[in-house]
Amino acid sequence: MPNVVSFYQFVDIADPVALRDRLQSRCEQLDLLGTILVAGEGVNGTLAGAGDHVQKILDGLCTQLALQAPIDARWTEAENAPFRRMRVRLKKEIVTLGRPDILPQQRTGKHVSPEEWNALIDNPETLIIDTRNRYEIEVGTFPNAVDPGNTSFREFPQFARELAMADKKRPLAMFCTGGIRCEKATALMLELGFTEVNQLHGGIINYLHKIDAEENRWQGECFVFDTRVAINRDLAEGGYVQCHACRRPLSGEDLESPDYREGVSCPKCIDELGTERALGLEERRRQVRLARARGGEHIGPQASGNGVP
Repeated sequence: MPNVVSFYQFVDIADPVALRDRLQSRCEQLDLLGTILVAGEGVNGTLAGAGDHVQKILDGLCTQLALQAPIDARWTEAENAPFRRMRVRLKKEIVTLGRPDILPQQRTGKHVSPEEWNALIDNPETLIIDTRNRYEIEVGTFPNAVDPGNTSFREFPQFARELAMADKKRPLAMFCTGGIRCEKATALMLELGFTEVNQLHGGIINYLHKIDAEENRWQGECFVFDTRVAINRDLAEGGYVQCHACRRPLSGEDLESPDYREGVSCPKCIDELGTERALGLEERRRQVRLARARGGEHIGPQASGNGVP
């Protein structure tokens, strides 16, 4: 059973190209699958493979980036590796807020441990903000959390600016899947003048790992950016699949809808499909069926791994 390990580190990188090339070569040598993003502001990755091999990558990054502490990674397991290939990619930002001037390595919100999180969100004065995208929030979230209505993390700054016009003194409790979006989102909130900005350390995955079932406030499942689609409160693969047309998560109820056609459409995107797009997906569906009939496998686009839209 392969380990699936998500990690990030905001740190100034002088030569992202050289680091990308070294990581690609090393990950291939260690038979790892997944995606790592490299930018001048740091690294962000999800890897699947033998645990000791993943640890070699994390230890190597600590040495190469001259980090003072080990990288704080999130470890889960999967029945099968949820990636088909290994890719290390250069990006302008390792998580795209559209504000490369926001530098969490210089200033970010207060990290709140999973053990302290429940008390923070139980405070009626606290404004709880889910910084993820709407399709992720539909799968699961914390009680009373505000949905910013994002279809992309790039849209979060507009929500933040509007919120700043209302009340900058109210304490904030912000969370995301693994912590990386909150690093940038809380840094943005501090820039906008909010005075008490908190973030869930390690995100939802760390919370599910650390908090016992009887104390667990999480409701639903947690969307992940790989072929598992979602994980449940036990960190096991959940009950969602992904629409090949729009990439949104689909529940069992969605699959029963007459608007769901495997590989072509679902209730969430049926009204968004143009004729040309629908025909293309129908052809892809036909090719998949032919490949299955021949005993082969049609290799489509890989799930996005840790890359957060």
